[in-house]
Amino acid sequence: MSAKMDLKSCAMEDPCLPVVPQLDLGSLVDSDEEDRIPENLPAPTDKYKLKHQQYKTEMTGGYKQYSQRNAEKAKSSITHQQTPRNKTDDKCVQGAEAITDDLTTLDRKALLQLGYAANPHILQRSTGKSDADVVAAEKKKQMVAEQVMIDHLSRAVISDPEQNLTSEKPEISHILPDSKLAPIRFRKRTLHETKIRTQSTLTENILSHKVQFDGRIISRNGRDACRELVGFFFTHDQSLTIYEYRQFGKNRTNVLPFIQKNIYCHQRGRRKGKQYRLADLYVGANLTFLSSDHPRLPESVKENTVLTLRITNVDWRALDSLKTDSEEHDDVTSEEANDRKILKAIQDLLKEQLRRRGVRILTGLGKHLQQLDKEGNGLLDKADFKQALKLFRLEVSENDFESFWLILNSSGNGRADYGEFKRAIIGEMNEYRKSFVRKAFMKLDFNKTGSVSIIDIRKCYCAKMHPRVISGHSTEEEIKSSFLETLKDACSKSDEVSYGEFEDYYEGLSIGIVDDEDFVNVLCTPWGI
Repeated sequence: MSAKMDLKSCAMEDPCLPVVPQLDLGSLVDSDEEDRIPENLPAPTDKYKLKHQQYKTEMTGGYKQYSQRNAEKAKSSITHQQTPRNKTDDKCVQGAEAITDDLTTLDRKALLQLGYAANPHILQRSTGKSDADVVAAEKKKQMVAEQVMIDHLSRAVISDPEQNLTSEKPEISHILPDSKLAPIRFRKRTLHETKIRTQSTLTENILSHKVQFDGRIISRNGRDACRELVGFFFTHDQSLTIYEYRQFGKNRTNVLPFIQKNIYCHQRGRRKGKQYRLADLYVGANLTFLSSDHPRLPESVKENTVLTLRITNVDWRALDSLKTDSEEHDDVTSEEANDRKILKAIQDLLKEQLRRRGVRILTGLGKHLQQLDKEGNGLLDKADFKQALKLFRLEVSENDFESFWLILNSSGNGRADYGEFKRAIIGEMNEYRKSFVRKAFMKLDFNKTGSVSIIDIRKCYCAKMHPRVISGHSTEEEIKSSFLETLKDACSKSDEVSYGEFEDYYEGLSIGIVDDEDFVNVLCTPWGI
């Protein structure tokens, strides 16, 4: 009762306190001592009793399952910590062949990357990004084609020699002496003496008979290898030109001539000296040019006597249409067919030897040949190549090597480019796969320097979708460390990776992957492209 009186007296003494009308303060105090559930409530029906029992059973079962999952996860983590980390999961190795004694720890760690190909979570790649890439590629090609037409249509008129000829029409004699006082229709407002009457002017119709193709520079220099080149072959005079598409940021682009429009010939191979024709345009074909003929080329490109461009894509519809009209056929000589047969046989033989240790051999071979090149011109002699094959246990018979050397050393100077040596004797992945290798490197090399630091690679590499990570057998850090360890072993510098070394790594992985889409998954999943 004293508590009640104190509350009432406080309310009356302090007028600022809110007073609730008809509020029984005693009931509030006494309610704590009584049961809060009213006694006059009806008893629950059987229906609600059953629902309550089901809810109680579900909650109890769910808690038990949660406890069991936590216990199994902890047990799996303890078991994994006790197993050796260099043991490769079956999903990460293609084929049913057993691991041979030739495989080293680095080989096994490199083979972990193949696990992305067998991941069911990434078999269906997002089509939204691929559709956007297709639209962007078509827009880029259209922009380059328009620039080519503008350049050649305007320059043909202005620079034509016939523009200097005297016009047959007499000059207007009644122009007023003072040009400032003359009417606008009599004033001379041209910047030059163009008559636009020449017979040799190119027209849009003539230039429309062309084949468009994409190309890349064969180079270990990352800046040059990742240049986006678009070429055009014109049938009216059998000439070609190549433009470079450059993008600065998101909105600024530029299209500039890379190879001037002219008639060119092969500079290497069995067709050396022969003029380029429609038959020379196909995916995988090489176009060679003398660097001295193009003074505006970048200095890094002009370091080599011959510039080699690889065709990566061709407008097949235009090519087939123009081939039908011209009735031109591919005349492969018996020497060329024999060369291809010899190289194919050697490549198939070495592919079996490299299937499971390709990363270590290819990256190590590239590193070794680069160290042998003391002059820095990319050329080595016959003995160097023989010694390199023996060092890396690549078995090629003496007869096969001699036949191969005759093909490679077509100039007869006793020396050959070691990049061409690797591509010829081991082979290389197709242009579809290489396009994704360049795309991944361009994403990493955002400064366009031609090399990427190991720190940036560690930041960009993501192992969340690796099967061993999903299954809980490995952590993301373990997969990432395995990748970085095998990649760093191929690098001449400990803190950065060049484009050539990056390409060699995936070239070695490509040997053991049959399907193109599996390779795309292996490359695109960790890099998010």
